Amino acid sequence: MCGVAGFLQRGRLGEDAASVAAAMGRAIAHRGPDHAAVWCDDEAGLAFAHQRLSILDLSPTGNQPMQSRSGRFVVTYNGEIYNFRQLRAELGDIEWSGTSDTEVLVAAIERWGVRGALERLNGMFAFAVWDRQDRILTLARDRLGEKPLFYGVSGDTFLFGSELKALQAHPRFDGVLDRDALACMLRFDYVPAPLSIWKGIGKLASGHYVEISDGGRTVGLQIPYWSLTDAAIDGGANRFNDRAEMERELEQLLSDSVAMRMVSDVPLGAFLSGGVDSSVTVALMQAQSARPVRTFTIGFEDAAFDEAPKARAVAAHLGTDHTELYVSPQDALGVIPSLPRIWDEPFGDSSQIPTFLVSELGRRSVKVALSGDGGDELFGGYSRYRAIDRAWSKLGRIPFALRSGLARAVSAAGGDSMIPGPLGRAANFMAAVNFEDLYRWRISRIGDPGRLLLDGPGGNCGAASFGPVPFLTDAVEKMMYIDTLTYLPEDVLTKVDRASMAVSLETRAPFLDHRVVEFAWRLPQSERMAPDGGKRILRAIGARHLPADLFNQRKMGFSVPVPAWLKGPLRGWAEDLLAPERLARDGIFQPAAIRQLWTDFLAGKPRHDRLLWNILMFQAWHAAKS
Repeated sequence: MCGVAGFLQRGRLGEDAASVAAAMGRAIAHRGPDHAAVWCDDEAGLAFAHQRLSILDLSPTGNQPMQSRSGRFVVTYNGEIYNFRQLRAELGDIEWSGTSDTEVLVAAIERWGVRGALERLNGMFAFAVWDRQDRILTLARDRLGEKPLFYGVSGDTFLFGSELKALQAHPRFDGVLDRDALACMLRFDYVPAPLSIWKGIGKLASGHYVEISDGGRTVGLQIPYWSLTDAAIDGGANRFNDRAEMERELEQLLSDSVAMRMVSDVPLGAFLSGGVDSSVTVALMQAQSARPVRTFTIGFEDAAFDEAPKARAVAAHLGTDHTELYVSPQDALGVIPSLPRIWDEPFGDSSQIPTFLVSELGRRSVKVALSGDGGDELFGGYSRYRAIDRAWSKLGRIPFALRSGLARAVSAAGGDSMIPGPLGRAANFMAAVNFEDLYRWRISRIGDPGRLLLDGPGGNCGAASFGPVPFLTDAVEKMMYIDTLTYLPEDVLTKVDRASMAVSLETRAPFLDHRVVEFAWRLPQSERMAPDGGKRILRAIGARHLPADLFNQRKMGFSVPVPAWLKGPLRGWAEDLLAPERLARDGIFQPAAIRQLWTDFLAGKPRHDRLLWNILMFQAWHAAKS
């Protein structure tokens, strides 16, 4: 794990280029506090910065930026290549300097080219590679989007970095708020790729690379080197039909994925919530470890949000070295002032708070932690899947013309409000043109965020408004596909990356091995969404290591009591951020509309807490930038 940054400009670098690159690196030093370095190609106008978090080969031979043996390629790279040993053997008789995966990555690029290397990599990564011969800069990101990479042109300079704060450290950064991106964040809790909160700066999409040439003036289109669409189509054409075979193969594959992610030259552990995904991960870790695996969980005094007893039971059965920390409301609330700094783009998923706290707990003992992220999207873990499937199975049988007429009637009866209550949600569902349209409404906090903004855009949110998925017919599979492309990288993995890297902790997700993803799409849907709940096949695998009743408890999720906080200890903070005079001065939100939301919330009218939290997260971010 590390932090990367850099810039490419037309013409030679100035005398201050190295210090500018170093400042970009220092802005993300938390991602890699063990070593910092810059590398410059003065004639070509390129500068790289790297912040290293040493995990493999702790010696200086693993430091970056790193050049290939011929000197043609230079790379600055964030992540882990889990199959680096296999690639090293495939590369053959090379005089290696050390044992790092970075050296293998550079050699792979020199041997096979960037795309050829990408297609062979099993890992999580975001990297920049400079071809000194052809003067082409290539940026690349892992298949599922575990590691972030921002880039864009500001003034006459091309900038890139692991986090926006690295780009903002460049003196030519020109930050202009993108109101389309803000509208998307209000609607979905996050700013989706390829947008960022700043105009002209975007995110590299997962599974893609992009080439930049001509001194940063020519930025190519994002090019996919792996496709979830292909995985879903191929999986549908090659379904398993033998339950024993698929369970056996999946357990072997997950065990191999876990083993690859346990390779580390520093202490390693795992997050354990007691849910299916983290329990299976830890069980497979412990089955391959000669010593007790270190596991970490946090608990809350409010039993409605406390999963620590479940985690404790799993840890006791497996015999892990378990650390548990109960946090008070004051502990959790104390994180809030740091959120704009950690997520330097407004981010509305309130589970960012417990994710940061468990990362902080784990970092006291280990430098690497495995997690169960990805299990819900791949194996049907979200309860909304079943509820929405049932709703569409009824609505979808009604002709659209009739449904749209009913929707207009419901709206006229009181369903047409800025934030839909039950009638409004019913109207939106009935007006859905297709299933994807219905799902878009279901996952939205507000249908038309432009109504909250001064001179705001409409409610489509541009690139975030996903289209039809015609190659899938099953509604649950459509939702899983959409979530894997959007919610997983833009919300879940963004949350985990920023929270863990804020405390210099590397997280690894065995479920996000692309081989596991491709395998999951070969499963019959009955093995994911069974009548007795989601993740049937994972529960079966887990039951080989743990008592089955540990998986039969209600899923709580990693959440915090936002409504109670906003009406209690956070009320003064919220009132200040939502003050009409502040809103009018900022010139972004419609003051009257925001105050009405707040007043309705305090009065106990239809719940607006998730939308209000998004607004507050933007306001806190905006105040920190001012």
